[in-house]
Amino acid sequence: MAVSPSCASATLPHNLQPCKNFLPSHTAPIIFHAKYLLSSPKPNTTTTSTHIILSPNKLFDLADSWKWRTQVSFFTGFLTKGKNAESLKEELYAAIAPLDRGAEATPEDQQLVEQIARKLEAVNEVKEPLKSNLLNGKWELLYTTSQSVLQTQRPKYLRPNGKIYQAINVDTLRAQNMETWPFFNQVTANLVPLNSRRVAVKFDFFRIAGLIPIKSPGSGRGQLEITYLDEELSPLLLLNSSLCFCGISRGDKGNLFIMKMVDPSYRVPL
Repeated sequence: MAVSPSCASATLPHNLQPCKNFLPSHTAPIIFHAKYLLSSPKPNTTTTSTHIILSPNKLFDLADSWKWRTQVSFFTGFLTKGKNAESLKEELYAAIAPLDRGAEATPEDQQLVEQIARKLEAVNEVKEPLKSNLLNGKWELLYTTSQSVLQTQRPKYLRPNGKIYQAINVDTLRAQNMETWPFFNQVTANLVPLNSRRVAVKFDFFRIAGLIPIKSPGSGRGQLEITYLDEELSPLLLLNSSLCFCGISRGDKGNLFIMKMVDPSYRVPL
C-alpha cells in the first residue's frame, strides 16, 4: 500500500529540467536536459536539446552561481524536505521517549508532541496510504493520547505494561490490536475505506487473554485516518483515530497514535 515517496522537489531555473532523481550522497554524475544553461540563447540562434553531465561538486558550484545571480538559492530545495522529515522524526522520538507511551505526559508534553506531529504530517509524501504496501504489517505503539488504551485512571499494575501492537493488511482490509503483558487481550476488525487515507473500523471478535473469542455486539466501531507514513529503515506511522489501530494517525475522536513498524510480514487473521 505504499507508494515510494517522490523525490524532493526544488525550484529550478526554467531552463533546467532534471531527468533523474537526485540523491545528495550519490557520487555518480547528475544528468540534466537543458536547452541552454544560465543564459539566454543568442538572437536568431536555433537551440537544440542537449545532455549536460554535471558532477555533484559542479552542481554545488552551479547552485552558488545561480544564487549569486538571482539572490535565490534553488539547491536547498533538494535537501530540506528529506532532512526536515528525518530531523522531525528524531525530535519526535526524543519528545515521546520518557512519556511511557503517553501515560506520563503532562498537558505541556502533549502539546509539544502534537506540534511536532503536525510538522511531520505537513511533509508527508505518501498521499494515499491506503494504496501503499508500506502500511502492511505489525506496528508497535510508541505514544498515544487515548485514555482507553493508556488506562491511566487505573492503578499501574492493572494497566497494559507490556508492548502494544496494531496490525493492518490493506489487501484483505483487516486490522488487529494486540496487548501483551499482563492481559494479552486482542481484537480484530474489518476496514471499510472512506477515501485514500481514512477508513471506517468495524470490530468483529475480541479475544480475552488471547484465547477466549467473543463476538463483537456490533457497537464497536469508529474511524481511522493515516496522516503520516514513510519507508525509512524504521518506518513511522501517525494516526488520528477514535481507535487504536495504526506511523501518525488521527480519527473521529481526535486521538493521536504514533507507531513504528516491527514486522512487515505479519498477517491479520481472517
